[in-house]
Amino acid sequence: MSTFALRWGILGTGMIAHKFAQALQETATGRLVAVGSRGAEAAQRFAAECGAVRAHGGYAELIADAEVEAVYVATPHPSHAELAIAAARAGKHVLCEKPLTLNLADSERVVAAARAAGVTLMEAYMYRCHPQTAKLVELVRDGAIGRLGLVEAAFGFHCDFIPGHRLFANALGGGGILDVGGYPVSMARLLAGAAQGRTFADPVAVTGAARLHPEEGIDLHAAATLGFDDGVVAQVACGVSLELENVVRVHGSEGWILVREPWFAATEGGMAQIELRRRGRAPEAIAVAVDRGLYVYEAEAFAEAVRGGRREVAAMTWADTLGNMATLDRWRAAAGVVYRGARC
Repeated sequence: MSTFALRWGILGTGMIAHKFAQALQETATGRLVAVGSRGAEAAQRFAAECGAVRAHGGYAELIADAEVEAVYVATPHPSHAELAIAAARAGKHVLCEKPLTLNLADSERVVAAARAAGVTLMEAYMYRCHPQTAKLVELVRDGAIGRLGLVEAAFGFHCDFIPGHRLFANALGGGGILDVGGYPVSMARLLAGAAQGRTFADPVAVTGAARLHPEEGIDLHAAATLGFDDGVVAQVACGVSLELENVVRVHGSEGWILVREPWFAATEGGMAQIELRRRGRAPEAIAVAVDRGLYVYEAEAFAEAVRGGRREVAAMTWADTLGNMATLDRWRAAAGVVYRGARC
């Protein structure tokens, strides 16, 4: 039995950092050894709660920690680029929360840094590592609903406006498109690619609109239409102030598929379910066995890539990330979302 265990450091102490720390406790391929925060008190509290060996009261200190082999970047969006680049240059493998950066140009800088340093890098779209997603791709690729024509995907929730909060502050890259819009966009690109026998496809046309906050200029909710070169169309929506039906619908010439929990299916294990309707046949409920937690799948996929000497993780390659960021840039531009002071 393998004794490989990647030694992790976590940058950030928020909710997603706690989820990932818990996942590391449930996997045999990773071990949390350190946490870094902007202040010593928050780092020490996180370390006590999550079993980290060391608490660093600064991000640079964690990146310099010789025992840390891989860094999970879980800080607010605007800091992702510089922290990921610094970690790569220090020889650390990098799993960075989505969005990888605020825009395509900065994402290209991060990828270039990882390539130059020879480290593994992945943007943390955890649902991409889930067996339900693999099954959905298989159904589309194998023509279960005939020729793919339309993908509908959404991810949105309502949060009361809080001045200065990361979801609403322009300076923190707030708004739905960057926070959750990347999920439906990445799903649409994934399925459009599957229909062509590829790992993903990029849209040739992107149109979009949004309701903008009157002072901050961030998108409170937004929608976009993506057009692909084979005629597939995707309609995607997101929001941070609007309750959406967070499902994925996939329509083909011979039927359609409904995924009721595309982003957080059976998060602690159990059974996920995909609904399949084919013309002239009885509805089918396709059960997908889930034997571990959502973030455990992600941590294990990343660790396996590192162990195998691979710089990219198949679930979300560098080209896939850059294509997703390019699409998000186009959506934001169409919707009129501009981050003041950022290179967007």
